[in-house]
Amino acid sequence: MSAYYQCVEREQQADGVSVAHYQPTEHAQGAWNEHEQHMAPATGVLSRELSQFAPQDNMRIARISLDILGLIPLDDFTITTRCIRPGKTIELIESVMSSRDRDCIIARAWRLLTQDTSMIAGLEDKSAPHQPDELPVWDDMKGWPGGFIKSVRLVAEADRRPGKGMVWITTDVDMIADEPTDDLVHLLGMVDTANGVVPRLGLGLADAGWMFPNTDLQIHMHRSPQGRWLGIEAVQQYGTDGIGVTSSVLHDTQGPFGRSEQILTIRPMPR
Repeated sequence: MSAYYQCVEREQQADGVSVAHYQPTEHAQGAWNEHEQHMAPATGVLSRELSQFAPQDNMRIARISLDILGLIPLDDFTITTRCIRPGKTIELIESVMSSRDRDCIIARAWRLLTQDTSMIAGLEDKSAPHQPDELPVWDDMKGWPGGFIKSVRLVAEADRRPGKGMVWITTDVDMIADEPTDDLVHLLGMVDTANGVVPRLGLGLADAGWMFPNTDLQIHMHRSPQGRWLGIEAVQQYGTDGIGVTSSVLHDTQGPFGRSEQILTIRPMPR
């Protein structure tokens, strides 16, 4: 089976820091530029390093915050992971992706203590109206170029429109060659597509006329996601001064499991 990345080597340093060396494949190629990686699989591989770094049975990742420091080259890179706030009930860990002698993405994850709160559990986000196998194939997003977009399959609710709607997405591509892709990594590795499923301008570079890349991705999870289909219930809003935001409720086939936010820089497409 094909994969987004090849892991060349993973080193464990004496101070506990982990350094992983990776090569991207064509499936990780981005949509804005052919020589960059898409943020979605980059989120997935960073999630893998964070989730596998000194795991504790009674804690789980509740939030991942990713700041994009610039173009992510479609080239060899390293991910350096360390704990920056250890704790028995609350812990903060960090992974930094670096390529061509500069940092590309800084990802931080809060791990929190898990315990039985079923007696007081309650959600306001509603379950999706349909399961992905009940919806028609949605190929409009294929108007965007790049290897990552080619690697995914999508279905959509009939009322999806520019600015708002519900789309389901999955892929048969593994995150890392010769490693099983667990549900968390598989699903978080598609969340960044939220910025492209309900664009207000058009589905594809030729239609858009404007760029609206995100400079961050924030993912909050009130439970661990499961399965292979990610449901994205997205709203995209543009302000009047060149800044926008894409906000999403995230679903798996069991129901909503969290939310994501992306801040956007809006600017005319270069000619």
